[in-house]
Amino acid sequence: MIQEIQEGYVQTETHQGITTIEFFHPKSNSLPKKILQELAKEIHFAGTHKETKVIVLKSGGEKAFCSGASFEELATIKTDGDGHAFFNGFADLINAMRKCPKLIIGRIHGKCVGGGVGLAAAVDYAIATDKAEIKLSELSIGFGPFVIGPAVERKIGTAAFSALSIDATMWRNSDWAKRKGLFAEVHESVENMDESIRRLSNNLSHFSPEAMAEMKKMFWKGTDHWDTLLKERAAISGKLVQTEFTKKAIEKLKTRD
Repeated sequence: MIQEIQEGYVQTETHQGITTIEFFHPKSNSLPKKILQELAKEIHFAGTHKETKVIVLKSGGEKAFCSGASFEELATIKTDGDGHAFFNGFADLINAMRKCPKLIIGRIHGKCVGGGVGLAAAVDYAIATDKAEIKLSELSIGFGPFVIGPAVERKIGTAAFSALSIDATMWRNSDWAKRKGLFAEVHESVENMDESIRRLSNNLSHFSPEAMAEMKKMFWKGTDHWDTLLKERAAISGKLVQTEFTKKAIEKLKTRD
């Protein structure tokens, strides 16, 4: 199934117990609200789908894995309600990934910025290439990684998350991300990455669904309050994105893009 979303899409396919969810947007796989909503819906459905044993989350194209929030949509936000609604898209997606009873493998083929780092942190097992550099650029634009923060901090720890958030213009390479725990594996080629994903997803598709569901509960222990926390964080981002500083920063980035 392909859902056309503005200029992008979300596509879902299931083969032999492995459900692959792919998203794409021509602006470096950025995330407008509709793609966020479609991803959350597809992950929720896969979690309830009896034929699905394991999920692979990937993006299209050969460059960036995900460049985070859509600057075009950020530039249109005029009210607290609009801002809250947009960033709630990230909250709903991360919570859908967290609560999904199926294990999610992330295929991280390229650079991750902002919300893209959040997606990489919210999967249960991220397999990347050595081109998959990461950056949390939010502070340089005028807000912060508030909504995705809990997922990133849970994965890499407070010290690494703080460093990544504060030095907002600095790229960290894939080796840094692996050492901090964001990536479980890093491969020198796309072919090797894909072979590892095939091997792991095939193995998991033959394992006990009940055991994997219980393990996932264990991995995400202590995050039940995120249903409320991430929405509160979305309200903070929704206010800050309306500041004059952020409006000017987004316009510069749109021009550069």
